Amino acid sequence: MAVLGHRDARSCYAGGVTISEKLDRLRAMLRELESVLVCYSGGVDSAFMLAVAHEVLGPKAIGMTAVSPSLPELEREEAVAVARAIGAEHRLVDSSEIEDPAYVANNPDRCFHCKSELYRLAAVKQREWQLSHLVNGTNVDDLGDYRPGLEAAKQAGVVSPLVELGFTKADVREGSLAIGLGVWDKPASACLSSRIPYGTSVTRERLSQVGGLERVLRAELGFRQVRVRYHDAIARIEIALDELPRALDAEVRGRLVAAGREHGFRFVTVDLAGYQMGSHNAVLVGKSLRVVS
Repeated sequence: MAVLGHRDARSCYAGGVTISEKLDRLRAMLRELESVLVCYSGGVDSAFMLAVAHEVLGPKAIGMTAVSPSLPELEREEAVAVARAIGAEHRLVDSSEIEDPAYVANNPDRCFHCKSELYRLAAVKQREWQLSHLVNGTNVDDLGDYRPGLEAAKQAGVVSPLVELGFTKADVREGSLAIGLGVWDKPASACLSSRIPYGTSVTRERLSQVGGLERVLRAELGFRQVRVRYHDAIARIEIALDELPRALDAEVRGRLVAAGREHGFRFVTVDLAGYQMGSHNAVLVGKSLRVVS
């Protein structure tokens, strides 16, 4: 099936280029690529890329999701559901970055080692599936942040159509809405390893603790924008400010504390500053993330 239907989007961006025009340019670029493996996480950027690639190339566009202990279970489930709604071919492939000592050490370049494994694996599958190019969903708003994974993509020769065509995050969301993509307003996500402070090793057990508690917060307690930050015996929970009051409701608070202890945390805290995108990088001078809605 094609992407879920188009509407005429009339929003204009810098230079007077409409989102419809940008979409046409993206379609033209994908036609020139002829066939693509889309590195697809299920987030709005890669979902948008997969949707447009499927619209243009059909079975010559395949989404690949790397599955590892750092991928939240809910994200995997949602990625499968979104790809199914798009109608695109989607394949789950096991990834083994957790076996890499440089990744496990969790230094500030951890993301480089994670993405290097992703793109190594994607290159193997690209050849196996006889596709011409690897593409990702990186957009221009990603370029100014501290993202070591961008260097991994460069070294692997990954094509970033949204960067080449000047798509911002706002463009991606508007374009996703224009083509009827249901996740157009999905909050930003990140791998579970980003919940563990630099210098604290990444282990399967710690990823399971964080992922298990986040699943309760999202799937059972209904919080939409949430992070569980790992601090040994302490779970520091960041919740979007507009959702924060509900976390202090007596019943919800009790369930939250019980879930934290069930997942191996002795103490469960809620950060009064609320959810902060990129707070993981706050300890790195000059390398924190900018907030892009």
